[in-house]
Amino acid sequence: MSITIKTGPEIDAMRRACRLASEVLDTIAPHIRPGITTLEIDRIGAECMARQGTKSATIGYQPAGYPPYPASLCTSVNHVVCHGIPNDKPLKKGDIVNVDVTVITDDGWYGDSSRMYLIGECSVAAKRLCALTYEAMWIGILQVRPGARLGDIGHAIQKFAEGHYLTVVREFCGHGIGQNFHEEPQVLHYGRPGTLEELKPGMIFTIEPMLNAGKRDIKELGNDGWTIITKDRSLSAQWEHTVLVTPTGYEVLTLSEGYPALPDFVKATCT
Repeated sequence: MSITIKTGPEIDAMRRACRLASEVLDTIAPHIRPGITTLEIDRIGAECMARQGTKSATIGYQPAGYPPYPASLCTSVNHVVCHGIPNDKPLKKGDIVNVDVTVITDDGWYGDSSRMYLIGECSVAAKRLCALTYEAMWIGILQVRPGARLGDIGHAIQKFAEGHYLTVVREFCGHGIGQNFHEEPQVLHYGRPGTLEELKPGMIFTIEPMLNAGKRDIKELGNDGWTIITKDRSLSAQWEHTVLVTPTGYEVLTLSEGYPALPDFVKATCT
């Protein structure tokens, strides 16, 4: 599959899809506290999608070799790297959880974003991991401009993460998105500058680094076919934005009023 360059009307459709995905995360945020279950978070997200007129891209999603995914959201707690399935275990103070949402609009466009949430007062290590992973995502986003290469994004994220003694999960990556959940290109969160595909205006893809506090090695948990954990049971964090390459740089399509404040180094580039 080749990389799809979106036209003006298609970009507008993606802006809407991504706004709606962010709205789901904004709706969920006030409810995430000690005692809530990830199954309840999933229910709140599904109800928000129903009000929007969108539907979940994950429920029933079944790539080759996988069982159908059974929930409207992915909820990955503590050492779960990604694709955590919502369950009835209450979250407790000190947990961290990633909530990953992908909506499909009534006209068939996909919006994709994820955020980390701290449950009550967390350890210094947990807060540090979540904050640095957030910064790593933005370090990658700042590389996006026409003429840059996908390898520039991965290299910047890897250099930043490893400079703070975190490790980058390599088995999962960002991806193109549009009228399909996953399109070309694959967006690695490690690599060498000046390599891979050249960025061109109209390209839309996700940047979604998964960083571990321990080693980068991962494994599947149990036999549900989806849940991925760190092999050493160290904490893992992930943030995700959907990004458009513009003629002069980038536009983050999944920003919203409820999104955490931009890092100072990002604000400095906007002035």
